Amino acid sequence: MSLGHSIRHGAKWIFIGNTGSQIINFALGLILARLMMPAEFGMVATILIFTNLAGFVAGGGMGQALVRAKEADKRDYDLLFTVQFLIGLVIVGFFFAIAPWFGRWYHNPEYADLLWVAALSFLIRPFANVPGNMLHREMRFKAKTAVQLSNLVVYNSIALSLAYLGHGPWSLILAGLFGSVAGALQLAWHARWRPGINFNFSRAQELMRYGLLATSNNVVGYIQGQVATFVLSRTGDAAAVGLFNKARSLAYMPFNMVSGSAYEPVFRAIAQSADNPDRVRYLYLQSIQLGCLYTFPIYILLYWLAPEAIRFFYGAHWLASAEPLSILVFAGFFMSIGHPAGALLAALNLLGKELVIQVVNLVILVLGMLIAIPYGINGAAWVLVFSQFVGMVYITVIACKATGIGWLDMAKAVMPATVHAAGLLAALALLGELAGHFISGDFLALAFYGTAAAVIMVLSGLFSPFSAMRNESRKMLGMLRGRLTFAGNRKT
Repeated sequence: MSLGHSIRHGAKWIFIGNTGSQIINFALGLILARLMMPAEFGMVATILIFTNLAGFVAGGGMGQALVRAKEADKRDYDLLFTVQFLIGLVIVGFFFAIAPWFGRWYHNPEYADLLWVAALSFLIRPFANVPGNMLHREMRFKAKTAVQLSNLVVYNSIALSLAYLGHGPWSLILAGLFGSVAGALQLAWHARWRPGINFNFSRAQELMRYGLLATSNNVVGYIQGQVATFVLSRTGDAAAVGLFNKARSLAYMPFNMVSGSAYEPVFRAIAQSADNPDRVRYLYLQSIQLGCLYTFPIYILLYWLAPEAIRFFYGAHWLASAEPLSILVFAGFFMSIGHPAGALLAALNLLGKELVIQVVNLVILVLGMLIAIPYGINGAAWVLVFSQFVGMVYITVIACKATGIGWLDMAKAVMPATVHAAGLLAALALLGELAGHFISGDFLALAFYGTAAAVIMVLSGLFSPFSAMRNESRKMLGMLRGRLTFAGNRKT
């Protein structure tokens, strides 16, 4: 299998997993939004700020180092498990010690109980991380996707059952804990891995030289993502946290499904091709072009229908998240362009340069969020958009210098998606003027504009002046014909 085909094959399975996850989580969110209040979501989001941050420390970046390494054997994976389990024990002890203070800080003792239970997941994570890294290194993304989707069934079943019985934030915390156990068992089975012990800490130091930079980038990037939640939580309005996180999760959904799907296979492929500069440049530009082609139209539609989508799917009491959602769409455009540079720098062992970018962006976010407090969740959304723009420009400049790519090449990669997205927005605006007064009700608006957008993009893709757009449209139509033919043959 060629490298290009391996990337597409891997990205396809990650896309299936991400899309399936987003659809399942979206459906779960619809139900949970009617069983739980925004404040209860806000409590869980606040707990996850700290546990997810500790999760990056628990990993130590050694797993990513093994994925990138030229060689890796059973002893390396045993060492990875040993180090991560020891770190997990320390983290659990830390959270158990600070939990009472945590509850007092938020003036609610239930926060302490939630933190205690959530911390137990750090004893489970090493059993999932190690086989997951093995599958990633071997580019067995189909197996990882199977685990991801089946694990969602476990998580959602528990969360919905407990929420229906009125357990509020405990529904999500307990579902996450038992879901971690189910995921670890499945990953170990697919990787044919059994835990082992290895105390060769000299080898650990070698891996942690790279892992420390990877962890630092992940930690700073994660803090960036949680600054808004933390600032809003400290204003004492848990409902604002819930509303903002709902808007952000919806705004990041297209990016996670499409551009995020390509990160792991592109990272591994560039790491394998690090000695071939032309190949590296090709992989980088292609990942930008394809990611933008698929995400930009979705973001245009999301911007156009934000209020209708929120009101129809989640109910009127979530409508306040529609405006920050329409703002955060712009952050999605910038992430789609800048995200592949992260995979490039990580694969070429240039994480130190990315860390500088992350720190600068974090400072911008913190200062911006403090300024935006009087403007509520809409102000927080605009700060995120600005920080994503700065980060996108900065990391793209570094990536272009590292690979010798010019700005004209970057413009050619982004241009097809930009032109077609602008055309789609103009077409939707024209339809709104011509037929808007005939459309009443959220469902009719979603159905009408959604169908129109799909038709417009298919037709514009087939007759596009850009070969990349034409090729992708033909591939999509070919896949659709294949599915229809397969379904027809099964019926006969």
